[in-house]
Amino acid sequence: MALDTSADAPVPVAKVSALIGGWIDRLGAVWVEGQITQLSRRPGAGVVFMTLRDPSEDVSITVTCFRSVFDPVADVVAEGARVVVHAKPEWYAARGTLSLRAAEIRPVGLGELLARLEQLKRRLAGEGLFAADRKRPLPFLPQCVGLVTGRASAAERDVLQNARHRWPAVRFEVRNVAVQGTSAVAQVVAAVRELDEHPEVDVIIVARGGGSVEDLLPFSDELLVRTVAAARTPVVSAIGHEPDQPLLDFVADLRASTPTDAAKRVVPDVGEELARISQLRDRARHAVRGRVEREQAGLAATLSRPVLAAPLRMVDDRAAEVAALLGRARRCLGHQLDRAASDLEHTMARVLALSPAATLQRGYAVLQRPDGSVVRSAAEVAAGDALHARVAEGGFAVAVTEAD
Repeated sequence: MALDTSADAPVPVAKVSALIGGWIDRLGAVWVEGQITQLSRRPGAGVVFMTLRDPSEDVSITVTCFRSVFDPVADVVAEGARVVVHAKPEWYAARGTLSLRAAEIRPVGLGELLARLEQLKRRLAGEGLFAADRKRPLPFLPQCVGLVTGRASAAERDVLQNARHRWPAVRFEVRNVAVQGTSAVAQVVAAVRELDEHPEVDVIIVARGGGSVEDLLPFSDELLVRTVAAARTPVVSAIGHEPDQPLLDFVADLRASTPTDAAKRVVPDVGEELARISQLRDRARHAVRGRVEREQAGLAATLSRPVLAAPLRMVDDRAAEVAALLGRARRCLGHQLDRAASDLEHTMARVLALSPAATLQRGYAVLQRPDGSVVRSAAEVAAGDALHARVAEGGFAVAVTEAD
């Protein structure tokens, strides 16, 4: 890279920058360890910028990487974290700056452990082990509770005391196991399987007090997570304190913030339940009383109506109408009969006036031959004929002595 330059024949800045960039491009990738002092993740940007610092020498260098490189460790890497970066030096000729292009980022110490747990968590979540629809509801009043915890531990004491204080009749099947160390996973898994097969156990509590991330590692073991996922009995996770979240919390049917909270969530409070029953009884009594009072008011309103207060009034009104109609009918019929009787009298008078009997009443007589025929002319009879004479008041026989 030696150049023949002088004050009279200088080299342009662009050429110098290009030569430096060409030399740096020939360098291979290196593993670099340092502490992240600045971290820039712009929303929507595909590149992440960070500053990597060597605390012992107070030297810093800029590191860039794509989101696909940073996202796998994004949950465990933040400002102040120590990381190991596999990167290649890059020279930005336009500004004349040197940076590292990272191809892989690994957290150091605890960060590496958290990164592995995060990867396991994502894999198990992808299999659906943490899905909400897999979680089963806890029984309202368990007759027997299975408890997996350390021997003579504060977690065991908290669960037993609080549960029996809330519901004295509850029974426990306690399995004391190691809750940290190399044998913890095997013992906890065996205890969970044993209690899951127990015919009287209605719910299982896995409890442990607080501790460091390393102390709580057994409760993030894949074997334990899969065992709890396959259990038929509902499982409650009560590990550590509120900030602690081992993988058991995600697969369990219920996560309790502390062992004491687990006892409160699993066993109902007898005092609260009695108070709730009393309140429900009062509400039911009030509802029934209100319903009866409403029905009584409605019945009274119905009975106060005229149709029910005096049920015969309508019949009496109709009876009066019928009597009035009957009187009218009788009067009309009487008038018609009177007119008909008068017409009949007049007709009879006319008939009597025109009747032969009336003529006979005036002294006339009707002569009839023996065969009943009427004699209308003197020429129809001869002397000696026997005739019958009919008068108004009877009749008699006559003999013809002479015919005119």
